[in-house]
This record gives sequence, structure tokens and C-alpha cells, in this order.
Amino acid sequence: MQALRVSLVQPALADREPAANRATLERLTAPLAGTTDLVVLPEMFATGFTMNPERDAEPADGDSLAWMRAQARHLGAVVTGSLAIREGTHYFNRLYWVGPDGGVRHYDKRHGFRMAGEHEHYSPGRERLIVELGDWRVCPLVCYDLRFPVFSRNRGDYDLLIYVANWPAVRRTSWQRLLPARAIENLAPVIGVNRVGADGNGRHYAGESVALDWLGEPLADAGRDEEAVTSATLDPERLQRFRRRFPALDDADRFILDDTPPG
Repeated sequence: MQALRVSLVQPALADREPAANRATLERLTAPLAGTTDLVVLPEMFATGFTMNPERDAEPADGDSLAWMRAQARHLGAVVTGSLAIREGTHYFNRLYWVGPDGGVRHYDKRHGFRMAGEHEHYSPGRERLIVELGDWRVCPLVCYDLRFPVFSRNRGDYDLLIYVANWPAVRRTSWQRLLPARAIENLAPVIGVNRVGADGNGRHYAGESVALDWLGEPLADAGRDEEAVTSATLDPERLQRFRRRFPALDDADRFILDDTPPG
């Protein structure tokens, strides 16, 4: 396995202003061209966390996905993040994984944040996505998924776990505790990418995007309350050496999940 360079992008987002948000992200990511393998953007990076998908969702082939393709090609890296997407009469909080060759995979967020009514507005995903980037197997998930360890469970099928989020500052302690827990229990590095600023409902977002190793120790930290970009290099030899010395996944309970959506 080769080392993997991952870049975490922590922007201030404007409600319902996709063009302005894409411009912000272009400004923040411009220095990354040719220097990284993977660029991670927040949840619903084009609109902010909207519960009005009838008004705000884009078609699956909309401007923001086209922008992700262009950015991946320009940066020479995979670009990932989620968007509010419309397909027919259904709406999805959809994470896209876009390669520099134009290839696209997606994962639809399984756990809708019911305290905001997300489960009433967006259809849930039914299965995880595992993608390969070089020799790395990556499992990208979205925000509220972080609270569900069985769904995040490493079944021996991934080497890196990612959460893209719009995680309010009022619940920042959960963000700080759960990201290391997912890393430790799954013997995998974890990337958590969040936004900063305030939305139109007065919710404040503190950022605190981090890259953690498999022991939950920080590799990179974007800090609090400010736009930032930070990067970490993931060392596969250290990861595999630790997994051989401490093979806890061999003793993990074999939970079986059906495809029935929550709730």
C-alpha cells in the first residue's frame, strides 16, 4: 500500500447560494492542486443543511456535480462531499465520490436526522459504499451516521472511514468523542469534515474538522470557528503493523444488517 494524502476543507457556507459556496471552495482548494490524493468537503456543501429539498435540491446531473468533476480533474485528486439531490419524486442527501478521471460513485445517507425532520424530507440509503483509492479501501458516510456504530462497523472491508458533516456547535462534544471512538473500535483512521459559520436558523457550526489515526490520536486539526484547509498523510505500513499486532477485528461480533431503512 502507498501512503495517502488527504485534505480536509472547512468552509463557511451561505444558505441556498450554491454558486457562492462553490466559489468559496475553489478559493480554499486552489493551493491543493497536484499535492493531494483526496479532498473532503462537508455535508450539503452547496446549500447548507436544507430541509426544503423541493426548493433547494439539484438534479443528479446538476451544476454541483459538474463542478465536482471539474475540480477533481483540476486538482488531480478525488473530491467527495454531499449534496441535496432530486431524483423523480424522491430526495436524497447524497455523498458523491468523484475521481480525476471523471468517474462517479455515490452513497445516500442512511440515517436522517429526525430532530430536524430530515427523515421526513429525504429518502434513506440502503447500503454502504466502499471505494478504492490506490491500495486504500474507503468507507465514506454522512454526519448523523456517526452516531450508529453498527452501521459504521469495519467488517474487514475498509482501511479508512470518512464522515462529512454539518454538525452544530451545540453538539460539539459528541463530535469530539465519537470520531475517536469510531477510529479505535474499527482499527482505522477517521476523517471528520465539518463547516463553520451560522445558518439562516441561527445554528452555529464550529468546524473542528480532524484527521485521526487508528488510536484516535490527531494527525491534522482544522481548528475552531475559522475557514481552514488542513492535510494529513496516512501511513499504511504503520496501520497494517498495528492491525497485525492487535487484531481486535478478528473477535468482533458479526452483526447482520438488513436493508430496511431506519424508522
